[in-house]
Amino acid sequence: MDALALARWQFAITTVYHFVLVPLTIGLAPLVAGMQTAWVVTKNERWLRLTKFFGKLLLINFALGVATGIVQEFQFGMAWSEYSRFVGDVFGAPLAMEALAAFFVESTFLGLWIFGWDRLNKKVHLACIWLLAIGTNLSAFFILAANSWMQHPVGTTYNPETGRAEMESIGAILTNNTLWAAFPHTITAAFLVAGTFVCGVATWWMVRLVRSRKPELVELARSTYRPAVVLGACVMLVAGVGVILSGDAQGKIMYQQQPGKMSAAEGLCKAEQGAAFSILTVGPWNPTCDDLTRVVSVPGLASFLGTGHFSGPKSELPGVNDVQRQMEARFGATDDAGNPISYTPPLGITFWAFRLMIGLAVFSAALALWALWDTRRGRTSESRWLSRLAILAIPMPFLACSFGWIFTEVGRQPWVVAPNPTGIDEVRLLTERGVSTAVPAGVILASLVLFTLLYAALGVIWYRLIHRYAIEGVPQVHDESPEARVAAGEDDADRPLSFAY
Repeated sequence: MDALALARWQFAITTVYHFVLVPLTIGLAPLVAGMQTAWVVTKNERWLRLTKFFGKLLLINFALGVATGIVQEFQFGMAWSEYSRFVGDVFGAPLAMEALAAFFVESTFLGLWIFGWDRLNKKVHLACIWLLAIGTNLSAFFILAANSWMQHPVGTTYNPETGRAEMESIGAILTNNTLWAAFPHTITAAFLVAGTFVCGVATWWMVRLVRSRKPELVELARSTYRPAVVLGACVMLVAGVGVILSGDAQGKIMYQQQPGKMSAAEGLCKAEQGAAFSILTVGPWNPTCDDLTRVVSVPGLASFLGTGHFSGPKSELPGVNDVQRQMEARFGATDDAGNPISYTPPLGITFWAFRLMIGLAVFSAALALWALWDTRRGRTSESRWLSRLAILAIPMPFLACSFGWIFTEVGRQPWVVAPNPTGIDEVRLLTERGVSTAVPAGVILASLVLFTLLYAALGVIWYRLIHRYAIEGVPQVHDESPEARVAAGEDDADRPLSFAY
């Protein structure tokens, strides 16, 4: 394997590891903030217990997310230095905004939230967790701004003297229509992950306690875990609708900007009017178009998703072969060495990742509907099958998000900066031209092995910590706020902030 292949594997592995953690942090932070808000407003202790319980799981996930995310930016300057040289003037701006305006907000107010339970006014302390949640979503926005520019470069000119892309308008980058399609889709997917996580854990506890038949435990299931089940299920349903609507909007934009990606997702080789969308397809992992057998298809649906029309001339979708010919005419059929360039993304990965992204989310929908049905009118459930579905459903949206990210990135190939269909042709970069020319393959291989082993160890630590504290259940808590201590006649002399967990 050469340096290019190793660098691609390294970035893919570290990014997927990191992105497994990201959606839960983005979605769970606002949910924990909502639980604490419910406690402050209602003064009901169950919401404080749930805040402490899921807040601890949020902290574990946040810490591991930071640890696995640091490596990403270092790779831009090392294994992908040619990419950084070409796009640094543009790409660095949203990353700097993410660090300054978002990440510092997160770290500052996360620290105040952790250490300020017994030192900060209730409303001030509540504001800290909300600012953490806002900062987390701001981070996602700025990261997606950088990624969306790679998908659809705007606000940029090409300097032929330096051979670099140069920023012309940060406003154009932050208002990129690709960004404003990707951001709602990513955020709603994150809420789907967090809702499934909250509902899954709470459902498992609810069923376990109800089946114990002990009155005090059954009451705990009804008073504390059931509200979390309902909250998580409702978040799943609302987020699921958001994922569908935002995904539809994103698909239509992608057919305009990267038709090869979307045609590969449906396995279309030739242009077709009224193209069907395959619900159930059989074929090898790395197929050609002829290898795929569509068992169940919805006529015209693929065309509707791409164009808004089920049939007729306006419903025509290009095939990957058509896109290949168009790209060859526009950018050339061979590289500088005379080797042919394939403008078709890897069909197998793109096709199956797209289907796994959609299919795995079905588990969340099933859990939400079943959980809401079994908890209607104040009921609690003792169904073993519901408990089993809860455990099975928890990892599924994590995997769905990861496959969605894989689809988005692999489907852009062979471009690392895809050309704008209506922009300046020079603002583009093939992936093979972005890899460093100074870092030998052996160095990349060594770091690839090291990072993979390190991330595997961190993955085990993450799972064991999440599992350990999830099975401990909600803690016994009391109001530690300064207002409560003053009301109880306790001395509120100055004390240092203390770790609350």
